[in-house]
Amino acid sequence: MTYEEFVDSRLTALLRYAVMLTGDPHLAQDLVQETMVRVQLKWRRVARADAPDRYVRRMLTNQYIDWQRGSWVKRVLLRAEPEKQVATVVDHAEVGAERDQIWQWLDRLPRRQRAALVLRYYEDLPDGDIAEVLGCAVGTVRSSISRALATLRAELVEVC
Repeated sequence: MTYEEFVDSRLTALLRYAVMLTGDPHLAQDLVQETMVRVQLKWRRVARADAPDRYVRRMLTNQYIDWQRGSWVKRVLLRAEPEKQVATVVDHAEVGAERDQIWQWLDRLPRRQRAALVLRYYEDLPDGDIAEVLGCAVGTVRSSISRALATLRAELVEVC
């Protein structure tokens, strides 16, 4: 498989995964772009891997976990000014508020815990595969997921 074929077949899935990790489509695009540059530079090694897809997902996950320490993300993140709200259907507002609250809770989790949750519940990977992607033991994966869920439960209890 060539680099171009790999990109054609996996880019959309990698971008969806990155959006789930970052919670921001623009940051996700930056993360995927930076990862794919690194993949291209190391393509021979990646192509020889038993599972190139897992290898690249691990590269992307490591890039995400380390992103604040890396120079590529040291930038000012601008948030758009909230638009003045116009009277809308209450259901849409509630759904949006709940979604925003969930993203805020996820954003407060340590990156490894958030990555473990996304790999488990969004990518639907078993613990062994998650451990391989995160580069840790299966027990660490289970502990990370357990702690993340406990944190989210505590956040939910505070709201209710």
